[in-house]
Amino acid sequence: MKYKCLVFDHDDTVVNSTATIHHPCFQLFLDERRPGRSCSLEHYFLKNFSPGFLEMCREEYGMDEAMIADETRFWLDYVESHVPAAYDGIREIMERQRAEGGLIAVVSHSHAKNILRDYAANGLPAPDAVYGWERPEDERKPSPFPLRDLMRRFSLRPEELLVVDDLKPGYDMARAAGVDFAAVGWANDIPQIEAFMRRNCALYFKTPEAFAAFLR
Repeated sequence: MKYKCLVFDHDDTVVNSTATIHHPCFQLFLDERRPGRSCSLEHYFLKNFSPGFLEMCREEYGMDEAMIADETRFWLDYVESHVPAAYDGIREIMERQRAEGGLIAVVSHSHAKNILRDYAANGLPAPDAVYGWERPEDERKPSPFPLRDLMRRFSLRPEELLVVDDLKPGYDMARAAGVDFAAVGWANDIPQIEAFMRRNCALYFKTPEAFAAFLR
């Protein structure tokens, strides 16, 4: 066991959700609330990468806090009836981590109840801790709070954790907490995102199989 605690992002790291659920949902919202406006899947990925989803909503689509709250309700209703599939190989990685006595945590911009539902629906081991979007904004990625709280709760040292994430907020969170970071690029082939991750991250994996081999 290389790391006592694997800290997984959820969307596009564990489950294939942006292309199949979150982006279509956002476009439906725009169709209803901002007729004539659109957002391509590539643009959605890029803006979630940096500067972030809320910043995109405010700066590009002119949403005030009331409309952002409306979009959140719209999204929550949509994801209630749409369950994403886990990537092939993820379950085996988690099962091995658990079998060896390791911890599995989740830090995500999805809600904890939906994360737990997705884990159960895909036959994944139940995580030991989940930090989701329902937490206060200053306790969400890229804040280092989730990692510091995990270290406090489970008596872990920074070198015992590995953050596994596909986007920059996870990288920023790990760096702020002094925790190792593994960038994963199996959700998309967007050159700007891959170039940043390869340039700035010591660990980069294009497939779950490559990541699993690293952990062995």
